[in-house]
Amino acid sequence: MRKLFVRNLLPDSLSSVLWGNRNKWGMTARRDDPCWQEWSRTYLEFYTANQRAGVGTLVNEAGYRIMSRIEMAGKTVLEIGPGDIRHIAYWRGGHPGRYILADVQREMLDKGAQKLTNAGVSSSSMLMERDSAALPIPDGTIDIIVSFYSLEHIYPLAPYLAELHRVLRAGGIVVGAIPAEGGLAWGGGRCLTSRRWLKRNTTIDPDKIICWEHPNFADEIVAELNNRFLRLHTSLWPFPFLPLLDMNLIIRFIYEKRDSA
Repeated sequence: MRKLFVRNLLPDSLSSVLWGNRNKWGMTARRDDPCWQEWSRTYLEFYTANQRAGVGTLVNEAGYRIMSRIEMAGKTVLEIGPGDIRHIAYWRGGHPGRYILADVQREMLDKGAQKLTNAGVSSSSMLMERDSAALPIPDGTIDIIVSFYSLEHIYPLAPYLAELHRVLRAGGIVVGAIPAEGGLAWGGGRCLTSRRWLKRNTTIDPDKIICWEHPNFADEIVAELNNRFLRLHTSLWPFPFLPLLDMNLIIRFIYEKRDSA
């Protein structure tokens, strides 16, 4: 991905609309803020309306297809922010031997657990603290870490990646996808979809929630992954032949745990 981004060329008045007003609101949610409290009450409704219908489904599915590259049979898997695990349709081989779900929302853990149960996969769940990266998992016991559309939410990111590195065995992999947050196509698409939904259905200021829900830009996430793990595969969608974050919507990735980091 090239380092020159449209976001660096726009005035604050425009960049705030596309990627939130980060200079004003920062990247850490203010829990006592009325917008955040309303967001906490309406998040699941928003998720269903924007991520599980129409264009949202098309975009998400583009990321999930990376799972067709991964052999899951008999593996110990940890998934961060599982949602309803739609990527199960792309699993290769047999079922994992053990599946662990981790999320900050109990409702999302329940959705994921039910999907796995329906597929005949046994699982366990852990409710994470928003302000703690700690995972109650022994060192080097996870074969595969799955993370779809979650790393953009976690701030600061570096301590969480260090924790993922700790629990991953040598040669284990991290697989998933992130939105091309910070890119022109993603910001413009949001103006036509989720930003409109928030304006129409809530009193939430999108300039706040965008910053607090997506504090990490995609290029920053990739840089942190590159620092911590060995990159095996990255690809852009829908225009993989254009190495430009601004022209794409999704970054898919596979990383491996190095001997040291």
